[in-house]
Amino acid sequence: MRLATWNVNSVRSRVARITDFAVRESIDVLAMQEIKCTSAQFPTQAFEDAGYEVVLHGLNQWNGVAIASRHPIDDVEVGFPGMPGFEKGAEGPDLPQEARAIGATTGGLRVWSLYVPNGRSLDDPHYGYKLDWLAKLTDATRAWAGSALPLALTGDFNIAPLDGDVGDPTLIPGLSTHISPPERAAFEALLDAGLTDVVRRLVPTGYTYWDYKQLRFPRNEGLRIDFVLGSPAFADAVTGAAIHRDERKGDAPSDHVPVVVDLDLHPEDDDDRPMIF
Repeated sequence: MRLATWNVNSVRSRVARITDFAVRESIDVLAMQEIKCTSAQFPTQAFEDAGYEVVLHGLNQWNGVAIASRHPIDDVEVGFPGMPGFEKGAEGPDLPQEARAIGATTGGLRVWSLYVPNGRSLDDPHYGYKLDWLAKLTDATRAWAGSALPLALTGDFNIAPLDGDVGDPTLIPGLSTHISPPERAAFEALLDAGLTDVVRRLVPTGYTYWDYKQLRFPRNEGLRIDFVLGSPAFADAVTGAAIHRDERKGDAPSDHVPVVVDLDLHPEDDDDRPMIF
């Protein structure tokens, strides 16, 4: 089983590139973020032609999340319990929810595609929304993580948890989002809720995002903000991982690259099925 997560930064602009990658790399399940379209606008036929079933949640030209799979998709959930909403200049418990989370069961996995709010700046209401969003996600994760069904929280977390995840010189401690102590504490709380960063232990260095501006990619001034966080049942099945840096090259790339995880969900030495002679 091969699982990937990719902030594609507009699926309609890059559909051929995305499906080519998925087929070429034998991706079984692909979680996408920033699809930037509604269900009616999504290029479903291109994914079906490539052998994928797709579920998605998209509201307009912003945000949007999707899961494509070679396996049947069941138990689709849009948003997680307690997920807060946001509306600029408004407050209260009933703000409109953005298209930032979709979960589904497929191929023996429970997969979430997540696009964590950016935060914008430390004094912006969006920053408080980001922290609240992450806190509610952590609450939900505590209920999910103990399940026997392998669970993966994947996506663009808009947090660089470690100093080594930061190569962009424009991010300044005390002034910038993505690296503030509360954001990093929120990421750590997700791990404490029962998850493991399954890629870092196999790929300890490397960025997943480079801004389009100021030659950030040629200078390798990037950030590591895209992750696959797995429950114990998921982490135990991981056999390999990779950050596909070359997908940032070529014509019209996304500013993010795919993060890929290989899994063995049925190891032979754990097979307790009766033998048939």
